[in-house]
Parts: sequence; C-alpha cells; structure tokens
Amino acid sequence: MIEQTLPRLRFAAAEAGAPRAAFAGDVEALWLEVGFGGGEHALAQAAANPAAGLIACEVFENGICSLLSRLVPQGGEATAPLPGNLRLWDADARDLMQLLPDGCLDRLFLLFPDPWPKTRHAKRRFVHPAALAGVARVLRPGGEWRIASDDPTYQGWVAEVLADQVLFDVKPPDTQRPAGWPPTRYEAKALAAGRRPLYWSLCRTGREEAI
Repeated sequence: MIEQTLPRLRFAAAEAGAPRAAFAGDVEALWLEVGFGGGEHALAQAAANPAAGLIACEVFENGICSLLSRLVPQGGEATAPLPGNLRLWDADARDLMQLLPDGCLDRLFLLFPDPWPKTRHAKRRFVHPAALAGVARVLRPGGEWRIASDDPTYQGWVAEVLADQVLFDVKPPDTQRPAGWPPTRYEAKALAAGRRPLYWSLCRTGREEAI
C-alpha cells in the first residue's frame, strides 16, 4: 500500500501553491486535517462532503496504512478507485502549512493530538501562542478550526492559549461530540477509559493583530 496506493493519493509540495487544483474534480471548499490517526474521521468527512477537498496529514506509517486499508481491498493497491476529493500529506503538517497560500483553507481539524506535556515538545503544538498566527494565516476569515482533546492538561492549555488572542472567536467547548463530527478510535478509547473530551469550534476573525 505504501508503495502503490499512497503515491496515487499523495499531495505533493509542488501542488501547495494552488491546492484546489490537486483534486480530481472541482471542489467548493478546502479542508485540512492534522494528524488523521487511523483515518476514520478523514474518510468519513470525505465521503459525507464530496464538494470539499480534504488534505489529510499523518507522519506515522501505521496510521497511513490503516487509512489505505479501509480504502482498497487486498490486490487492488494499484487499481482500486480512490476518492477524488481526498489527498494525503505524509510529512510534517507544519511544513505543508508554510507552503499553502494565505486564506486558502475553509476548515482545519486538530482532533485528539498528542498533549506534548514536556516543555521541549511545546514547539510542536499547533495550539501555542507562537503558532496561532501561522494557523490563522491559512484559514480564510470565517473559516473554522475544530479542536478536540480528552487530556485534562491539554484541555487547560487550549483554554489558556485561546483566552489571550484575537485571531479566533472562541465559544465555550462542547462536552458532547457535535453533529457533523465523525467519531474516531481515539475518542472511543478515551470514553471507554472514563475521560471526557472537549470539542472546540473556532471561527477565524479576520483580525491580524499580533498575539
């Protein structure tokens, strides 16, 4: 699958300047998922929203293989039809976001990320005072950023960071998964373990003030 199927879906760096042109047909919106895990959410969104082009990012081979195995049967790695509105970026999502044009994204997903509790890992967080401007740059005004986490420390961190910025309008997080948010296996594991996820839906304000 990595050798035959992934190249058929891979989003190339050279396509980042005009990302909507990378899809098989015209798309009315451009979405990006950072860290798709096992691929459940990305595939559900692509299937339910055929007019949206989704670039799904994941660096771990196990997750990529999990998504691809849901798409193609054994023996069909090189020939099975693939969704025309789904592309995969199998490198660091931060590198892709630096290549994308200003305001090109209509929606961004960051679902159940690793909490990165150690200080030396903080630079890898998308929810970080130093990173918010880069996220805001690629989202159009009115664009949506969806964040979910079951980790209490990360939940507190998100609340703290979002309270001290002007780039996104922030409503209180939902305590139940909202309609239109497909489930993930990470969410199911959290619920089974008794952890309660929080779900944020942020709206890009269009303001550009420094954080």
